Amino acid sequence: MKEKMFDKSGQWIQLETFDEFDNGLSELIDLWSSTATQAVKESALAHYKEDLEGVALNWANNRAKLKKYAVIGKELAEFEEALK
Repeated sequence: MKEKMFDKSGQWIQLETFDEFDNGLSELIDLWSSTATQAVKESALAHYKEDLEGVALNWANNRAKLKKYAVIGKELAEFEEALK
């Protein structure tokens, strides 16, 4: 399990598993509460959304897995709404 969304050089670590997305959403929420720059926050959000869209496409033919990721997508949408 990856502990952070960015590696030591500041590069995004692509999320792949359900646990990584689940933990990543918590990290993303924590990041927005931190003193990180707005650019870092927006970058993390954009990367997270991109990875989530990609995994949803990978599991498009597996309803059970897709439903799990849809729950995370709903939570992400709620988080984005709260940012407004």
